[in-house]
Amino acid sequence: MGLLSKDIKSLDDLFIHTLQDIYYAEQQITKALPQMIEKASDPQLKQAFQTHLGETQQQIQMVEQVFRMHGHDPKGVTCPAIDGIIDEAQDIAGDIADPQVLDAALLAAAQAVEHYEITRYGTLVAWAKQLGREDCAGVLHQILDQEKATDQKLNRIAESKINTKAA
Repeated sequence: MGLLSKDIKSLDDLFIHTLQDIYYAEQQITKALPQMIEKASDPQLKQAFQTHLGETQQQIQMVEQVFRMHGHDPKGVTCPAIDGIIDEAQDIAGDIADPQVLDAALLAAAQAVEHYEITRYGTLVAWAKQLGREDCAGVLHQILDQEKATDQKLNRIAESKINTKAA
């Protein structure tokens, strides 16, 4: 197994580790979003990124709440998945001169982040319920719903104009 298997002996341990993972991921996202806002040229896309930055900052507080509800101090662990998604987005964005194609690339990168978050929060909700922590599951489900709504919003922006302009 991986390097972490010695520390993860129960579903509760796995729940906390995954919570630490998404906590780190959310913090990395708050660092990446301002750069994406700056690079985006479409006003609607910029606004969507700005809105999501505010939501992400609130989500960090909600994850901290779940840590405390579950009797743990908020702490992150490096998440290679989110680091890879963000690194790839930055690499691709650095290679695109056409602002409309850049908007399409930024939007796609943002959706990759959203899909990762949806996966993690969905798992955390299920595990919290399994552990009998409906209180934690409720908070995590609120975040999950926000992530799904953001993904749908980005999808509408992509399909209504960004992808067409980039084509």
